[in-house]
Amino acid sequence: MFNIKNKVVVITGGLGLLGNAFSMECARHGASVVIADLDDKKAKDTIERIKKETKNNNVLFQHCNITNKDDALALIDATLKKFGKIDALVNNAYPKNKNYGKKFEEVSFEDFCENINMHLGGYFLITKEVSKIMIKQNFGNVINLASIYGFSAPKFEIYEGTQMTMPVEYAAIKGAIINLTRYLAAYLGKYNIRVNSISPGGVFNDQPESFVRKYSKNVVLGGKMAATEDLTGILIFLLSDASKYMTGQNLVIDGGWTL
Repeated sequence: MFNIKNKVVVITGGLGLLGNAFSMECARHGASVVIADLDDKKAKDTIERIKKETKNNNVLFQHCNITNKDDALALIDATLKKFGKIDALVNNAYPKNKNYGKKFEEVSFEDFCENINMHLGGYFLITKEVSKIMIKQNFGNVINLASIYGFSAPKFEIYEGTQMTMPVEYAAIKGAIINLTRYLAAYLGKYNIRVNSISPGGVFNDQPESFVRKYSKNVVLGGKMAATEDLTGILIFLLSDASKYMTGQNLVIDGGWTL
């Protein structure tokens, strides 16, 4: 039931922290993986490493900006030419502008709108175009990366003493992605297309020690931030037939942080 061998999985942002782990795990489980991202140089090294470690040569890179319709169509065309179908789309990309990450009082209206358009709008665009193929196939699977901050308020005290904050755009975007997931699940279900989301807690990525310590105090399981491998299993579950009767759900993977 957990077999994803021979499934064709498109992963946007497939070169990033989570995307890299997702791409590797899908290839390890025998899927044909299409990595959609922007860094052509990094892609070459990543593809070679994935093929070497997994012994799976069905790994393709496609340069793609998910906010650009031409790029989205080129991604779909390249995938169909190479593999003939699209079983699943993993919306994992994290587009943002150069001013992203400021504190609330420093965020301009223009930056707020642009970042929502890039991230949420990008998920909408790529899903809309890929779903056209899935509707023709009469099957498909869309997995959106949301966040615990899409349904819970930040604990701002854990950011004190660092240059970090929890961006207001992020909360708005991830909350919208969770409900977009439900909308799409309801709308596309009649075409045998499932749509679910994953809401991870904080993932360790060399954040400041004080932040890691404060964050970890709120984690029930292990008192630590998530590692990327803590999230790959749930992706395989959602991609596989083990979850074939599940749609419109938001799966929270946070070690109990939001309890």
